[in-house]
Amino acid sequence: MKKFQPQPGFVVQAYRFALDPNVTQEHALRSHCGAARAAYNWAVGSVTASWWQRRAEESYGIGEAGLTQWRPWSLPALRKAFNEAKHTDPRFAAWWEENSKEAYSTGLANASAAFDNYAKSKNGKRCGKRMGAPRFKSKRKARLACRFTTGVIRVDADGRHVTLPRLGTIRTHEPTVKLLARVQAGTARILSATVRHERGRWFVSFQAEVKRDLERVARPDVAVGIDLGVKTLAVMADSTGEIRTIANPGHYDRARKQLRRASRVVSRRQGPDRRTGQKPSKRREKANAARNKVHHRVANLRADALHKLTTAVAAEYGTVVVEDLNVAGMLRNRRLARRIADAGFGEIRRQLTYKTRQRHATRTIAADRWYPSSKTCSGCGAVKAKLPLHVRTYQCDACGLVIDRDDNAALNLAALAAAATTGTGVAGDQDAQAVSKPRGADQKTRTTRPRRKAEASRAGGATLPHQRQTEARDRTQAEALTLW
Repeated sequence: MKKFQPQPGFVVQAYRFALDPNVTQEHALRSHCGAARAAYNWAVGSVTASWWQRRAEESYGIGEAGLTQWRPWSLPALRKAFNEAKHTDPRFAAWWEENSKEAYSTGLANASAAFDNYAKSKNGKRCGKRMGAPRFKSKRKARLACRFTTGVIRVDADGRHVTLPRLGTIRTHEPTVKLLARVQAGTARILSATVRHERGRWFVSFQAEVKRDLERVARPDVAVGIDLGVKTLAVMADSTGEIRTIANPGHYDRARKQLRRASRVVSRRQGPDRRTGQKPSKRREKANAARNKVHHRVANLRADALHKLTTAVAAEYGTVVVEDLNVAGMLRNRRLARRIADAGFGEIRRQLTYKTRQRHATRTIAADRWYPSSKTCSGCGAVKAKLPLHVRTYQCDACGLVIDRDDNAALNLAALAAAATTGTGVAGDQDAQAVSKPRGADQKTRTTRPRRKAEASRAGGATLPHQRQTEARDRTQAEALTLW
């Protein structure tokens, strides 16, 4: 399917509003989201059934010509098959007319995309972690969501209601004037709407094609390097040498005491039991809602703080340099996982990427994952072989520079912006000739084991003491450039 391309001077932007549905409307919303999940499960079961049937037939010795035909998973094929099955399938025949066709189309589109991602991942055409085959969505765990692409989708003129197909007019919890003003002025066109239940309430997101003029940044010729951390959320050093520190709000840490009390109350209430069919008590549902309210508040505070930070950075600097962090791998560290997740490293980079490109036409540079920003001296370019995490002050053995570890890393990241055209990527050497980016300290810095392979001059291949290999020593930047 061809990807939608906005008109020149337009961007695709989402406007999200909280909803206040009544009891009847909330029941209809849940019905539509449940229909999307049912259609998704039907598509997954239909396609995978042919896979298992072919495997069984192959075990019987049936030839390729006699095997069951593959069932296509393209969206048009799934729609055609579902429209034929919904009239006779007992899972849908009694109630499919109660919901909009867009609810079923949402589930089928998600299933088609899931099979495409699985096939591309299996064939090596998709980056990232290997994806497995699509699985059924649980009624208890699946996220409630439904997307509308056709029908009556509008923001009402009063600025406090929205209209969706089959759902009718629903009141919004907040004014919709931001989108309404653009629609009335002719600078925005609504493409689709998605309703979703998250953080304890219903939201609607309008995908709109919006005319947006590029905004000039305050300092277009200045580059900034951002070093993210746990104790300090971000250390920003620009190409002029100015260093600013953004403290970590620690929203989750501040709410842990309140969450501990709320969780203790929930644990003392009568909970569900799937073996006996026991349902949770009303008091437990009330206590669980109170605990979830604390979690939702923490998530909202974190999102608000990150948006304010990234918006301010994108509006000030012409070039932003961030680290390519392996956040998924960092979360495996049980001592730091909670604080890393609370900081939102991946979300910061995602927001900076689209805000710099779409709003200001500036650039975001991601430093190489193995670039030793903390181990490299920002003054002379010497690279340390090792720098443990508990050492918070960088001391250069070559030039004697003493600087905070995070400040040193931010300065080196800022210098990478100049290294794109000139320089070596070291803060103290921005005017050198264009060279390849230094690799920095070796990825493998531990002592190499001596070879036990037999040689002609020594029995058993024993390595003499003066011939043993040692750890990589600190080296200057010039030495690294000659080697790499």
